[in-house]
Amino acid sequence: MKPGKTEKPGKLYVVATPIGNLSDFTNRAIETLASVKLIAAEDTRHSKILLQHYGINTAMISLHEHNEASRIKKIIGILQTGSSVALISDAGTPLISDPGCRLVIAAHEAGMQLVPVPGPSAISAMLSVAGQSVERFCFEGFLPSKPPARRKQLESLVSEDRTLVFYESSHRIRDSLNDMKNIFGSSRGCTVGRELTKRYESLYRGTLDEVILQMEQNLHSVRGEFVVVIAGAVTSSDDSVEKGRSIMDVLLTELSVSQAASLAARLSGARKKVLYEYGLSKKGT
Repeated sequence: MKPGKTEKPGKLYVVATPIGNLSDFTNRAIETLASVKLIAAEDTRHSKILLQHYGINTAMISLHEHNEASRIKKIIGILQTGSSVALISDAGTPLISDPGCRLVIAAHEAGMQLVPVPGPSAISAMLSVAGQSVERFCFEGFLPSKPPARRKQLESLVSEDRTLVFYESSHRIRDSLNDMKNIFGSSRGCTVGRELTKRYESLYRGTLDEVILQMEQNLHSVRGEFVVVIAGAVTSSDDSVEKGRSIMDVLLTELSVSQAASLAARLSGARKKVLYEYGLSKKGT
C-alpha cells in the first residue's frame, strides 16, 4: 500500500445456508464462503460439516448469543484492514431467530459495506406451502418457554389480522398448539410444518382442532423442528371492535363469553367471532 493511501474496508457478507437439504446451498453462497478471510459461524462444529461437504477451507470463528458482543470489535477490525468476513447461522438466513443482529448494526455504524447473500429460509419456505394468506404476515419467532409468558404473548395477538408465523421446538409444540387453540379459538386456521426440506418433512393443515388431532395420531409428529402458521383474525372496523371490547369488559363480569359476545356484537356492530376470541383471552381459558 502506498504511503498516505487508505485501505478500502472489506465487506460483511450475510450468507444464508441450508435449513436441512444440503442441495439447497446456492453457488453464490459457496463462492462467497470460499473467498472471504473469515467466517463468523453460530456453531463452528455444526458449520464445519457443511463447509467440508463443499470443500471450503476458510477459517472460522464462533459468534453466538453468549459471545457476540465480545466478537464484534475483532470482526470490525478485520473488515477495516480490507479483508471480508461472512456471517452464517446453523441453518437458514442469519439474524432470523439467530445471532448476528448486534454485529450487523455495529458494521453499519462503522461505515462497513454489508452484502446479503440470500437463500434458504424456514419462514418463506413454510409460507409458500402453508395454504394461508401470505399478502401480510407477522413473524413472532419462538414463543416464551414458560406457560404464563407464552399465553400472555398469544393473548396480545388475538385480534392480529395478519397471518402469524412461529418457530417451535419438539419439547413445546403440543403445549403451544393447545394454548393457541384455547386463546385463538379451535376453529382458527393453522398449518404446521415439521422438519422442512429434511427426510421426514411433514405438513399438517386444518383448523387448530384438526391439526392437533392429526398430530396426536402420528407418533413421530412431535419430533424435530417446527414452523407454525396461524390464520389472521377476521376483524371488523377498528372503531366497532374497540367499542365491542369495551362492552365485553363490562358484560364478562356477569355473563358467559358466548352470551357477552352475542350482546356486544349487536350493540357495537363488531363481529361476534372477534369479540368471542377476545373474551376467551380475557377469561384465560
